[in-house]
Amino acid sequence: MKIVIAYPPLNREKGFATLGQNRQFQYFKEPTFIYPVVPAQAATMLKAAGYEVVWCDAIAEGRSEEEFFGFIQRENPDLVAMETKTPVVKQHWKIIDKLKSQSPDLKCALFGDHVTALPEESFRNSKVDFVLTGGDYDFLLLNLCNCLRAKSHELSANLEPGIYYRDNGQIRNTGKFQLNHDLDKVPFIDRDLTKWRLYAFKNGNFKRTPGTYIMSARDCWYHACTFCSWPTLYPQFRSRTVGNVLDEAGMLADKYKVREIMDDTGCFPKGDWLREFCRGLIGRGLNKKIYFDCNLRFGALSSEDFAAMKKANFRLLLFGLESANQETLDRLNKGLKVERIISDCRAATAAGLFPHITIMFGYPWETYEDALKTLQMGEWLLKKGYAYTMQATVVIPYPGSPLFEECRRSNLLKSLDWDDYDMKQPVMSSPVPDDKVMGFARGMYRVSFHPEFVLRKLFSIRDLDDLSYYSRSARKVIGHIFDFRKSNQRRTICQ
Repeated sequence: MKIVIAYPPLNREKGFATLGQNRQFQYFKEPTFIYPVVPAQAATMLKAAGYEVVWCDAIAEGRSEEEFFGFIQRENPDLVAMETKTPVVKQHWKIIDKLKSQSPDLKCALFGDHVTALPEESFRNSKVDFVLTGGDYDFLLLNLCNCLRAKSHELSANLEPGIYYRDNGQIRNTGKFQLNHDLDKVPFIDRDLTKWRLYAFKNGNFKRTPGTYIMSARDCWYHACTFCSWPTLYPQFRSRTVGNVLDEAGMLADKYKVREIMDDTGCFPKGDWLREFCRGLIGRGLNKKIYFDCNLRFGALSSEDFAAMKKANFRLLLFGLESANQETLDRLNKGLKVERIISDCRAATAAGLFPHITIMFGYPWETYEDALKTLQMGEWLLKKGYAYTMQATVVIPYPGSPLFEECRRSNLLKSLDWDDYDMKQPVMSSPVPDDKVMGFARGMYRVSFHPEFVLRKLFSIRDLDDLSYYSRSARKVIGHIFDFRKSNQRRTICQ
C-alpha cells in the first residue's frame, strides 16, 4: 500500500497557511513553516510497518494546485491523509472531492482538532472516507492502514476507537478515541522522509538554524484554558520518559546537525521531570551543542527552575499572556494572576532566558480600555526587556473549545462560515469595533520599531547568529503588520 501524507495548496491570496502543528491558525504574508510533529511520526510509523510513504507539503514546497493534483495522479496512492483545521476545512472538502473524481478508488482521510470536534460534518460535505479523531492519529492511521491492507470486511471489529468511516452510505464510528498508547514506543521521526529542512529555516522561533521541532509530551498538563481547542485532541496529559527525549535530542544534534530544538508540547513537563531533563542535557553535553525552546505557563516554575534551564542551554520560553485583565484570565480559566505574568517574565529574564509572550484581542466581554491595558502591558514588557519577542492574535473560538460553546449559547458568534475563522477579522461580537481589534494586533507588532526597543536589541547583539535572527525577525514583523490590515472580505452573518 502507498500512503501520501499531504498538505494541499490552499488560498494563497490570504498568505501562507500555518496549518501543521499550529493551535491558532493564521495566514502569514511572510512564510513561516512549522514542522508537523505528529503527522511526521505517523509517516515514520507507517514506513517502519512496511508501507510506501510519500510526504507532500505543497504549502512549504510551493506547489500549485495543478502541480499537486498532477503529483497525486502520478503517485497513484491507495490513501491520502490530511490534517485539517477550522478555517481551511471547506477547502479540504473541495480538494477531497476533486481527488475522488480524479481517482475514484482513492481513499481519503482527515484528522485534526476540527474534525475531532465535528467528525460527521465532513462526511456530509465531502466524499471523505475516514475521519480520525483525537490526538493519537499517528497510531490510528497505522491501525486503519493495517485493516485496509488486510482487506478486513468488518472494519468495526478491527479498527481502534476514534475512527469514523462510511459503510453502505451510513456514517459509522468505533466509539470515543482512547489515549492509551505508549509514546516511548514511537520511533524517532525519519526527518529525511518528512523533508525536515523545509521547516528548518523559515521559522521565527529559531535563533540558530537549522532548527527543528519535537514533542516530549501530548499535550498540556493544565489543559483547561477555554479558548484552546487542543484539549479536544488531548484531554489527558502523557509524557515520554526523560531518557527517550534526551536520546532524540542527541540524535538530532549528531545526525542532522540541528542547532536549535523547539519542543512543541502544549506545556512542557515541570517538576522532577524538568529538573532531570536539565541535568541530562548537561550530563550528555547537549547544552554545548543545541539551544532548547519550549512552551510554558506563567506561575508554573520557580527562579531555581529558570536558573537550571539556563544552565542546560534553554533559550526561548513561550508564555501565553493572553490578557492583562484579571477578569479575562479568570473567564478563560487560566488559573493565573496578572502579577505573576510580570514576576515570571522578570525572573526568566534575570536567569538569562528569553520570554516570548502571546497576546490576544477581541474578547466579547472586553472594552476598548481593557484591550488598551493589554496592549500597554505588552509594550512595557517588550520595551523594558522583560519579554524578548511576542505574538499578537485575534481570539478565534474554534469548535470543540468551551469558548466556542459559550459564544454559541450566548448568540455571540457573528458567523458559522468556517472560512471566516482565519483571523482576518473577529468572529465574536465585541464592544470594540472590528477595525479597532485588528488595530490592537497591529499595534503590538509596531512596538518593534520603538526606539527603546530597538536600542535594547542593538546592545544585545553578541554574534552573527544574533544579526541573522534580528534580520529574519524584522521581515516577519513587517509581514505580521500586513497580516492584520483591514480585511475587505465578505462575512456570512448568522441568522
